[in-house]
Amino acid sequence: MTKSYIFNWQKHLPEFMQEGASFDRFDEDPYVFEPNCQMTVDEFGFFICWKSEGKEGQVLECSLINSIRVGGVPKEPKILASFEALGKTESDLEGCIICICSGTDLVNLNFVFMVAESPDTARKWIEGLRSVIHNFKANNVCPMTCLKKHWMRMCFLTNVNGKIPVRGITRTFASGKTEKGIFQALKDLGLPSGKNDEIEPSDFTFDIFYALTQKICPRTDIEELFKKINGKETDYLTVDQLVSFLNENQRDPRLNEILFPFYDPKRAMQIVEKYERDDELKKKGQMSSDGFCRYLMSDENAPVFLDRLQLYQEMDQPLAHYFISSSHNTYLTGRQFGGKSSVEMYRQVLLSGCRCVELDCWDGKGEDQEPIITHGKAMCTDILFKDVIQAIKETAFVTSDYPVILSFENHCSKPQQYKMAKYCDDTFGEFLLKQPLENYPIESGRPLPSPGELKRKILIKNKRLKPEVEQMFCLINACVFVCHTEQLEAFKKHMEAGETNTLPSLWERRMKRKQRMEVELNSEAPSRLSEATTEKEANSVSQSNAVSSKKENTLSNSTKKVPDDEVTEMSEATEATDATDISEASDQDNNKKVAEEAEDSEEALIAQYTYVGATTNIHPWLSAMVNYAQPVKFQSFDVAEERNIHHNMSSFNESVGLGYLKTNAIEFVNYNKRQMSRIYPKGGRVDSSNYMPQIFWNAGCQMVSLNFQTPDLAMQLNQGKYEYNGSCGYLLKPDFMRRSDRMFDPFSETPVDGVIAATCSVQVFSGQFLSDKKIGTYVEVDMYGLPTDTIRKEFRTRMVMNNGLNPLYNEEPFVFRKVILPDLAVLRIAVYDDNNKLIGQRILPLDGLQAGYRHISLRNEGNKPLSLPTIFCQIILKTYVPDGFGAIVDALSDPKKFLTIAEKRADQMKALGIDTQTFQWKLKE
Repeated sequence: MTKSYIFNWQKHLPEFMQEGASFDRFDEDPYVFEPNCQMTVDEFGFFICWKSEGKEGQVLECSLINSIRVGGVPKEPKILASFEALGKTESDLEGCIICICSGTDLVNLNFVFMVAESPDTARKWIEGLRSVIHNFKANNVCPMTCLKKHWMRMCFLTNVNGKIPVRGITRTFASGKTEKGIFQALKDLGLPSGKNDEIEPSDFTFDIFYALTQKICPRTDIEELFKKINGKETDYLTVDQLVSFLNENQRDPRLNEILFPFYDPKRAMQIVEKYERDDELKKKGQMSSDGFCRYLMSDENAPVFLDRLQLYQEMDQPLAHYFISSSHNTYLTGRQFGGKSSVEMYRQVLLSGCRCVELDCWDGKGEDQEPIITHGKAMCTDILFKDVIQAIKETAFVTSDYPVILSFENHCSKPQQYKMAKYCDDTFGEFLLKQPLENYPIESGRPLPSPGELKRKILIKNKRLKPEVEQMFCLINACVFVCHTEQLEAFKKHMEAGETNTLPSLWERRMKRKQRMEVELNSEAPSRLSEATTEKEANSVSQSNAVSSKKENTLSNSTKKVPDDEVTEMSEATEATDATDISEASDQDNNKKVAEEAEDSEEALIAQYTYVGATTNIHPWLSAMVNYAQPVKFQSFDVAEERNIHHNMSSFNESVGLGYLKTNAIEFVNYNKRQMSRIYPKGGRVDSSNYMPQIFWNAGCQMVSLNFQTPDLAMQLNQGKYEYNGSCGYLLKPDFMRRSDRMFDPFSETPVDGVIAATCSVQVFSGQFLSDKKIGTYVEVDMYGLPTDTIRKEFRTRMVMNNGLNPLYNEEPFVFRKVILPDLAVLRIAVYDDNNKLIGQRILPLDGLQAGYRHISLRNEGNKPLSLPTIFCQIILKTYVPDGFGAIVDALSDPKKFLTIAEKRADQMKALGIDTQTFQWKLKE
């Protein structure tokens, strides 16, 4: 960005947190008890630090902290005994415990417990710590700030004497035999350099640390660039040389010159004054190689436009016009078969910015008959529905105010559906959107409301009864209210138990007295009561239409065994039976088979797994809570267009979705302009792996649901994409994916009308602090976007052996010559070791990428920032020019330069005896 952009990544830090307070710390597994810790937070909000008398200092990086919440009183006798020794009883601990949850991904979590002196102190610190964490901007700080952050960590990690151990410094940069270079660098700087030595914190300033890093990881690559700019004639750059460098290299030529003006001497001088450390050079308007290096490592040279990290898009368009960060089988921490379910996953996924989570709801079998969430009959553990609802309430709007959609896969009987509705109503309260907004009625042809209008609202996606059935239920309620007191009390008891089958008899008696028609609410065939089906049922029809021409097998009073990604379609006879009855019958059959065959292998269990479709027998109270996310059985794009019901949506597994993309790509895009679609992984992904989401984003699918517990390439693309727009979980789709008057084919190989294709070039020069070991490394550069824009596994550097600290690659540029849709394209830069193991990666959406010489800070598999590793490269972004038109474009973009070249060519032609005047005259003719 040519304008001076101030990147305000710091959050306000309350003074009391910098001053610190005394806490008792304990960990449950393994047992740790540390009384009287002084806990503080540094001025930048990088770390929570604590230290007690006679103990080493410890830090917890705030970027790794997922949540801060009130902790429960420990149950471990050993911990309670430790508190009793301090004179604290269990009642004294109530409300005083702070639970700090952290981790490098969403599954592998650590919990630290801090005990305050009083509930008021605990409450104050919980609020203060919550204000510091979830700072997504801080994940994008520049390499210089990362160095400062690393230096601060070392200063906090003091030994029992309050000094910095040399061993801790060497461990950061090297291991084994490579430590010798670190010891020598410390010695050269006049610091203690013995393995067992220690350094006074006051002697270990940031300037000293920066000098140490330059010795350990010398930047010969930047030195070469520096000499290239100044022509190797001096030890400094002049303002004019700097201006030329900035305009020719650090500026995207496609940018608007008014919004992004060219650099001038005044702006260049501001850069010199800010980054040059030599006062004499600064006075002369000159910049040394050190100042130049500091500039290249600053926020002014971030690889992305940093304002993209805040909320910058319009949020007042219909929901269907946005990509929505979505999770599949949110409750699972691992595999789909025999895996563990966890309430904590809902917290972590929502806190990461996800806005659509899935709840597979089943009847609980315990005495309390509580609805549970689990993965069907796939031998996964269970969690309570009410616990999940509470966790969602606590975390839904912590990191984003925009609406959360709960995708119910409902297999529950009516009594337990009643409990589900009651928990949602009681727990969510005003957060739950129970009625449509006044300006957005549930009518055909009416658009969906916008994320902005649905702020801090929770929407339920569940099958819904037909309106007349819900109205009938309301009429029955009205009639019941005029019954005798005894009847009313009996009705309430039945309703509280969820026994809605009592409704017909009450209704019939009342109607007979009034000489009205008899109505049997619950005996009505569900196929006539509901237009909706489960996503998995719907895809039975969808898959057969889009992928296969095989005849459908209809089952009566039973379910269909589901191999891989196939899905179940129930016949009308089956639909008339409650799904729980089917599931119980299936359980008995399966258990009998397992017992008879005695096969314990996972393959045998998976082969016997029977999918049970979600119930179509919906409790009216739960049905009435559904509004703008009403799932329906997908019939065809033509039918959907004819109905024009924007609040209807359908779900497709990845295979069915791909089938429709192959046969009806343009229709799929048009469908997604009007109403929402949800894509989810096929059933064969037992390991919880993910499909590539890009192909469905290309079609405008809003809810491209992934297994968030698996930090694979697909999830990295997802997290990198949704980091833009303030990490709010909503991204506005490109214009041509929203407008009904535009046609877009996601398989097009020609530029889209109104969209300028781009050329992107990436030249990888070097890596910094990639590993503390002497290993080989290489860099891969990939592009993901439309099929024609996607280039994978084609561009990689050579392997640089035995150097994990500062490998030099110096590759020729990797050129993505024609990117026809930059708005949907993302760049992936990944570093691997000589065993092809990922060291770090970074996803960079092309529409926010900056041209120039840039340091790319790397992330781990779970998209958490790595402390120091960076890749230094040059990124060139240009307007795509077809072959043969380069000279014309050059002339238009720089006419003065073109005239100079033309004059030179005229002189050369004269030397050959050609009359250029005649040639020019003929051209004019």
